[in-house]
Amino acid sequence: MELTEHLQPGGMGVMATAGVDGAVNTAVYSRPHVTDDGTAAWGMTEGRTYRNVRGNPHASYLYIAPGDGYRGVRLTLKLREIQDSGNLLETIRSRTKQSSGEGAAIAVKYVVFFEIVEKRPLV
Repeated sequence: MELTEHLQPGGMGVMATAGVDGAVNTAVYSRPHVTDDGTAAWGMTEGRTYRNVRGNPHASYLYIAPGDGYRGVRLTLKLREIQDSGNLLETIRSRTKQSSGEGAAIAVKYVVFFEIVEKRPLV
């Protein structure tokens, strides 16, 4: 399953994480940035999702592709690295500013990289 074919622009993504206490959180997230080595990366604020992956490195991401039917992908993820600077962070901030405004872009503090442990179809 080629990941990029399932991550077409215009869909919707949801990331699920759990804290060290087991409390689950879900949040709407954009499509990931997929690096050459297959790592998935997202920009994050200092919100609940970020705090959860700091304490529990496992996450899940579901992407519903645009259009009719149920097309998309489910990813099982494991935290690989967190960066608080760099080119990718600046790219994410720039895109966030264009789509959601300057305040939202300023709130993005980190790029969080995940190993993709498993890829599955949406349904």
